[in-house]
Order: sequence, then C-alpha cells, then structure tokens
Amino acid sequence: MRHLLPIAIALLALAGCGPKPAGSDADPALWVLRDADTAIYLFGTVHMLKPGLSWFDEGVKQAFDKSDSLMLEVVMPGDAEMSALVAELGTQVSGPALPDLLPAAEAAQLRAALPELGMAADALDRTEPWLAATSLSSLPLQKLGYEAKQGGEAVLTAAARSAGKTVTGLETAREQLGYFDALSPAAQRALLIETIRALPEAGKALDAAIRAWSNGDSDRIAALINDDVASSPEVADALLYKRNARWAERIAARMEQPGTVFVAVGAGHLAGARGVQAELAKRGLRVERVAY
Repeated sequence: MRHLLPIAIALLALAGCGPKPAGSDADPALWVLRDADTAIYLFGTVHMLKPGLSWFDEGVKQAFDKSDSLMLEVVMPGDAEMSALVAELGTQVSGPALPDLLPAAEAAQLRAALPELGMAADALDRTEPWLAATSLSSLPLQKLGYEAKQGGEAVLTAAARSAGKTVTGLETAREQLGYFDALSPAAQRALLIETIRALPEAGKALDAAIRAWSNGDSDRIAALINDDVASSPEVADALLYKRNARWAERIAARMEQPGTVFVAVGAGHLAGARGVQAELAKRGLRVERVAY
C-alpha cells in the first residue's frame, strides 16, 4: 500500500513548480547519526516514480553500499497475504455503500472517476473509506506513468537482496494498515472526500512533490506537510506523528548495536518540527545532513 497517504502525495502542491524531465538527476536529502561503532543513515523516499529519474547514485548509493542492512517502513508480504489482509481490514459486507456516505457531489465524482481509472463504477462500494482513499491516491498516478517498481522502496529492496543485505521493517503490514483502519469514521470520511476532490490535480501534485524531493528541499516539504495535515489533526497524529515517535524509539535502540544501517521511509516523515530527526533529538541523538 505504499504510501499511501494523500498526505504523502500532497506533501506537495507546489504551485508553479514543474517536474524535472525524465532522465534528469535528483539529489534527495540524506542524513546520518553515528557514534563510535554505529552509523544509521536516514533517507526519505518517494513511493512511486516515473522511469528515468536518477537518484540511486552519488551520496545515496555510497551510504547504501556502506550499510550492512536496510530498514524500511514495512517489508511487504506476498500478494496473496497482502490481499487477504486488505480484504480483512478494508472491506465491509454490510451497511451503506461507500458513495452513500459521501456528499452528493463527491459521490458523483467518485462514480465518474472510477471507469476513467479502469475500474467499474461500483468497484469501491464495499470498501471502507480509508482504503478507497489510499486506492484513489495511487490509481491516477499509475495512469500517468508513475510506477511503484521505480519507487524508493522497490529499488532499495532489490539492491539489498542482490547484495545479500538483511531487510527489516519498522512496522508490519498489519500494523500499518491498522493505523488507517483505526481512524474514526469521521476522519476516514474526510480523508476520502479530500482525496476525491484532489483527483484532477493528482499528477501535478506529485510532480511538484518530486521537484522538492529531487532538490533535497526538506524545508519546503515540511511546510507543505504542515499545511496539508492542519485540516485533520487525527490523521496527522495517527499516521505521521505517532509513527515518527515509534520509529525514533526503534532507531535509538538500534544505535546500541554496532554496524551500519540504511533506513528508508517516506520523505514526509523526515521533515518538519515533528519529523523523525526531531524525535531522535529529543532522545539525545544528533542527526546531521550528509553533503554530497
């Protein structure tokens, strides 16, 4: 479910900023914390990218090559297991159909959008609002040529396995989906309505996000995230801030063991006053930006 969040996509409506052209170089932000016998690199990913953007090189590749292991948000299970998990947590067999939970305008927009995205108009009728929102966040981008296999997690996982590096997750797939499923009905509904309204601009929003990411502009990303999540404190707390704090605990604990680890999470988690770096600082750990 890759991230998934409209927050992680919307990080991002950079008005007036176009994407870098295919084949161009990107220099995303990279951080490190270290002590005498341990180094942990922190890298922010974009979960879907178009082919041709060169980012897994220079400082990022050097840090990855130095690392003994890769730590992601989650190590995705096989397709069958993931499908069963999504069905368990994200669908309902009774109650009103999904469009009946929405205002008339958004319900009509949803019905009209699904065939354009290659789905039946009633394909999401039995899904819970959070699952519909995450699905609608990625489907338009796939039509525009964005691919999960080009995204940070897929590229890094393939490289780690090829090099014989251990790949672990900061949370399980069940935990991750559970954070969405535990949102209140009101928060889920608001998330879906916001996602539906944003559909016409989805491609532009992600193009703009990638421009900021490619330039390593974490301050800009932070400002955009703050603007985006301000309208839904419950979503921000459950899907962003609490997870950042939990991950910081895991990373701080890992600092007690020797070795070098490459940690890759969605770029939105490594930005702003409540990002993972800030949470690590609360725990007495100094994080430095890597210049490359």
